[in-house]
Amino acid sequence: MEFRILWFMGMVSIAVLSKNIWSQQKKLESAVNQLVQSQKMESLGLLAGGIAHDFNNLLTAITGYSSMLQESLDDGSEKNKRYVRHVLNAAEKAQNLTSSLLTFSRKQIIKPSIIHLNEIIKNVSDILNRLIGEDIELRLKFSDVEFPVFGDANQIEQVVMNLATNARDAMPAGGVLSIETTPVMLDPEYVEAYGAKHGKYMMISISDTGMGIDKKDMAHIFDPFYTTKEKGKGTGLGLSMVYGIIKQHDGFINVYSEKSIGTTFKIYIPVTADMEDIRKEIIEHKPEQDFRGNETILIAEDEGSVREFLKDILEAYGYKVYLASDGEDTVAKYNEHKDSIDMVILDVVMPKKNGKEAYHFIRGMNPDIKTLFISGYTQDILTSKGIYEEGLEFIAKPLEIQGLMAKIRSILDNQS
Repeated sequence: MEFRILWFMGMVSIAVLSKNIWSQQKKLESAVNQLVQSQKMESLGLLAGGIAHDFNNLLTAITGYSSMLQESLDDGSEKNKRYVRHVLNAAEKAQNLTSSLLTFSRKQIIKPSIIHLNEIIKNVSDILNRLIGEDIELRLKFSDVEFPVFGDANQIEQVVMNLATNARDAMPAGGVLSIETTPVMLDPEYVEAYGAKHGKYMMISISDTGMGIDKKDMAHIFDPFYTTKEKGKGTGLGLSMVYGIIKQHDGFINVYSEKSIGTTFKIYIPVTADMEDIRKEIIEHKPEQDFRGNETILIAEDEGSVREFLKDILEAYGYKVYLASDGEDTVAKYNEHKDSIDMVILDVVMPKKNGKEAYHFIRGMNPDIKTLFISGYTQDILTSKGIYEEGLEFIAKPLEIQGLMAKIRSILDNQS
C-alpha cells in the first residue's frame, strides 16, 4: 500500500515537473524567437540605412539638375516643362521613400521633447475620422492619469496615422477602430524578450475589428517592403517605419491578431517623469470615478521596482502600505501588523513561499482576509499554482493603474 502511495506521489511530481519544464521551454522558445526577430530587424536596419544614405546622394543630383533644367525652360514648350515636373514629382516620392528607410533603420533625426500622448491623439482625431471613412466607428479612450514621455510628437502622430490606415484597409465592410492610452508598469520578466528596460511606460493600444493577420504573415509584418496588399496599394514600408520610430523612442510593440476577429497593436513608450511627478499628477487629478481610500494594504512582491511602484501608486491614492519581499517575509509582516491590515496583494510566484502558500498561512490567522493576486506568468503556471481553481481575485501584469485601483476598491468594498 505504501509503495502504491509513493508511486502515485512520484507520478504526480513528475507530471507537475514536466508541465513546468514545458512551460519554461515555451517561454524560452518565445524569447529566442523575439531575439532572432530583433537581430534580423537590426541587420535589415543597417542595410536600409546604407541604401537610403547613398540613394539620397543620387537624389540630390537628380532634383538639383532637374530644378536647374526647369528654370532654363521658362520660355520652352509646355511639353518639356511637364516632363521635368514628372521627374521632380518622382524624385519627391523617392525622397519620402528614403525618409521611411531612415526611420526604419533608426537613423532619422528626431526632435524629442516632453510630450503627452493623450494630447497627440486628440490633435489627430479629426484627421483620423476623415481617414477611416464614415463606415468605421472611431472610439477613443484616454487614461485619467497620464505620464509624460520623451519623444517626437510628429513621429508619434505618424505611427498612429499609419496603424489607423492599416486598420481601415483591414475593414473594407466597416467596423470599429479603438485607440486607448494607459499607464503600465512592466516587470523584467515581461520586457526580457523585447530587449527593453523594465519600469514605467505609457501604452497606446490600437485595435480593429477587421480581417486579422495570417500566422504566416505575423513573422514578417515589420520587414521592409513586405506587404499583403495588392500591387499598387502599398510600399510595404508602413509597419517597418512604425517599428523604427518606436525603437528610436526606446519602446517596443506587441501584436495580437486572430483571423476574422481583428488585430491589436500595443505600443509601449517609457515614461520620463519620476515618481514625485507621478504622485503629484495623481493627487491633483480628480477622475470621474474615485478609487481613493484610507485602508492599509500589505504588498508582497519580490521584484523591487514593481514593489516600490505599487507602494508609490497606492500611497498617492491615500492608502497606507506595508511591503514584503518574499513569502516568509509576507507572513511575518502580516503577523506583525495583522490588526491594522485590511488587504494583501500577493505576487503568485515568490521565493521561500509562493503567493498561494503565503495566502494560506495568512488565512490561518484571518479567514476573511481580502486578497488580490498579481503575476506576469502565463495561465498554465497560474493553474498549476491553484489560483483559478479557488476562484481567487487575480490581475495580470503588466499592471494598468486605473484597472488595478478599480480592482482594489472593488475587493475592499465587496469581498466578504
